[in-house]
Amino acid sequence: MKTLCRIFNVHRSSYRYWCRPKEPDIERTIKRSLVSEAWNVSGGSAGARTIATMVTNTHNVKLGRWLAGKLMKELIIVSCQERKHKYNRGGNERIDIPNLLNRQFAVTKPDQVWCGDVTYIWTGSRWAYLAVVLDLFARKPVGWAMSFAPDSELTAKALQMAWELRGHPKQVMFHSDQGSHYTSRQYRQALWRYQMTQSISRRGNCWDNSPMERFFRSLKTEWVPTTGYQSFSTAQSAIKIVAE
Repeated sequence: MKTLCRIFNVHRSSYRYWCRPKEPDIERTIKRSLVSEAWNVSGGSAGARTIATMVTNTHNVKLGRWLAGKLMKELIIVSCQERKHKYNRGGNERIDIPNLLNRQFAVTKPDQVWCGDVTYIWTGSRWAYLAVVLDLFARKPVGWAMSFAPDSELTAKALQMAWELRGHPKQVMFHSDQGSHYTSRQYRQALWRYQMTQSISRRGNCWDNSPMERFFRSLKTEWVPTTGYQSFSTAQSAIKIVAE
């Protein structure tokens, strides 16, 4: 051993230290177990950020997203993606409703600017549609609704929930894309009734409503199972947990 250490220019004390049996890292082992548990609870769809939040909030164990990502690699688990969906093409561009927000996403107080959008979720045998209202200040949902039709009734229910839960705020700017469920007479009447100012993205420009795009991306890649939910009621229960 002395000769080998001299040949490879390694100190004998370093070699002895390397040969010593390593004690298991109990804290890391516990975190690996919690990461695996959180991933299974999410149906295999949660990413590092969501898993870190779940472990920290549920088990009161401090875990950052970077360590969660490393532990996921060690466990050979990844966040799953979801199947494709095709929307019907919309109508003509709405030039009568201006883009008042103009990508000014840094707001200074709650209930100053809300954003809205609609996405799709598989519910066992058919697609369901989820409308969400997001407060730009906290980047968290303040209202939501689900149905089998992406119409104005769906988006109006989400808006009503937000308006009621936030204590009937006034002078809120509501921003969305140019979907017919946001530009219809029914929805614009709801905005007028709640004394809100409407702002709409430019046609075909997803960056004008990027906070909503980012929220739905995180929801569908880190929470919603890759095969969707078994039923509409199961989807509603799961989305309720996320929204709260």
